[in-house]
Amino acid sequence: MRGQWQKLSFRNRRGLRLAGLLYTPPGNFGGPRPLVVVCHGFTGTKEGQGKALAMAEALGATTGWATLLFDFAGNGESEGNFSDLTLSGQIADLTAAVDLAESLGYGPIVTLGRSFGGTTVLCQAPQDQRVRAVCTWSAVGFPRRSFPRARAKPTAEGVLAWDSILGVRVYLKEEFFADLERYDVLDCVRRISPRPVLLCHGDRDEVVPVGDVYALWQAAREPKQLLVVPGADHVYSEHYEKVWQTFFRWLMELDPQKHLHRSV
Repeated sequence: MRGQWQKLSFRNRRGLRLAGLLYTPPGNFGGPRPLVVVCHGFTGTKEGQGKALAMAEALGATTGWATLLFDFAGNGESEGNFSDLTLSGQIADLTAAVDLAESLGYGPIVTLGRSFGGTTVLCQAPQDQRVRAVCTWSAVGFPRRSFPRARAKPTAEGVLAWDSILGVRVYLKEEFFADLERYDVLDCVRRISPRPVLLCHGDRDEVVPVGDVYALWQAAREPKQLLVVPGADHVYSEHYEKVWQTFFRWLMELDPQKHLHRSV
């Protein structure tokens, strides 16, 4: 028996339509309806080139948890311009996604963020007690270092051309860099406690130094877990199953309904 995918759309605080995909696993579990809200990385999309879709289905089959994927404004199928991107904007988009999940009757709600999406979930959770726990994969712990203003060059259109941490040319506004000054990610992860945090990273991450996760780990308070995967790159190309399995087991420890548990 297969689960169901459903296309959704919802509005952020600026009135932009955000595109979402909701995966509901098979079966009627009754009671709480646990759900993971997934945030993609910088210049990414909700589908994660197919990996996010596969992860959601594996998660549902293993644990019974549902998954909500969505595109941040200016990315993928969502409305908006990428050049208007800010961390504050992504935090607001994530809050709108949690609003949607709550309105649909889901809970408990856990957030999972990849790369800059990881930064987003770490900074959003202290503002939103509805988020029960937070997990990051390859999170940017020092965004001002990963996104240096000095590498950005003005253009005739009034935006900044910037060679991103992924080695691609993107266009941003000065507001993006100014907005990063508002956030101390280490302080944010510290303030998530007493809610659980799981921090994952590869020790051969070529985009975000593994030192970021060690700094986040040291700043975080209990309960916290750390997974550093030997040999893994930024997207866990050959190691994604290890990260999935760790994430699934961690979620099952949070699950209030023991009958949802299945072996990984």
